[in-house]
Amino acid sequence: MSTLTLPGTFSLGLVRGAAEIKQFFRIREQVIFTFAFPSLLMILLGSMLNSSMPGMAITTGQVLAAGMIGSGIVSTSFTSIGINLASDRELGALKRLRGTPMPAASYFVGKIILVGFTSIAQVVLMSIVGSLLFDLELPTDPAKLLTALWVFLLGITGCTLLGIALGSVTRTVSGAVAVTNLIYLALQFISGVFVTPITTLPKVMVDIASFFPVKWICQGFRSVFLPAEAATQEMAGTWELPMVALVLTAWCAAGLLLAKLTFRWSNEGR
Repeated sequence: MSTLTLPGTFSLGLVRGAAEIKQFFRIREQVIFTFAFPSLLMILLGSMLNSSMPGMAITTGQVLAAGMIGSGIVSTSFTSIGINLASDRELGALKRLRGTPMPAASYFVGKIILVGFTSIAQVVLMSIVGSLLFDLELPTDPAKLLTALWVFLLGITGCTLLGIALGSVTRTVSGAVAVTNLIYLALQFISGVFVTPITTLPKVMVDIASFFPVKWICQGFRSVFLPAEAATQEMAGTWELPMVALVLTAWCAAGLLLAKLTFRWSNEGR
């Protein structure tokens, strides 16, 4: 008698990812907010704070735009996924999925696929806005494009897993909205996203931000979109790309561990 072979974890994750993308685009308000909010914030802050940087051929608007492209993918990963997971659990969608052959790992893969898809669109949109409004130079150098790729992949993976972990420990959607946005906004301020250059921030504040991925994601994207001379405006005076890779890889590992430890299919028994 032949036995039925179930699809593997990754195959199920691909199917789940396709379903996540379809579901995402069915909610127009969510689509508009996800893509419009970071770009609108870039336009408003960049227009108000844009000025020339003494002795440099770049403006503060360009520095802010480059950093905000990085923080935009944090919004589409950490914040959106944390809220989305809490909603899935509160509505009982996760409980229903538990009755299927899909393991939690496949659910995680599906979320990462959704985040990857939306984050690529987010980066493209914000890059165009930054180029048109603030003369942000789009990268063409292969080395910079490679840097953009690995910072992007490590950033969305780590932040998605952290979003899953945080969404797992919050019981309600309203709680997830409050907690994820509070953390996201606080980290943007202390990571130098809204304040350019970052050296104008108190050192102790930046030291705290250095423990978290937002600072390193934004620093990585600044290295991609800004000229080499702009590195002198970083706290270390360089882009510190090996440190960017180390910290983001560490957060991917920590995020996976936290997601596995905290993930719950339902609020029952909590």
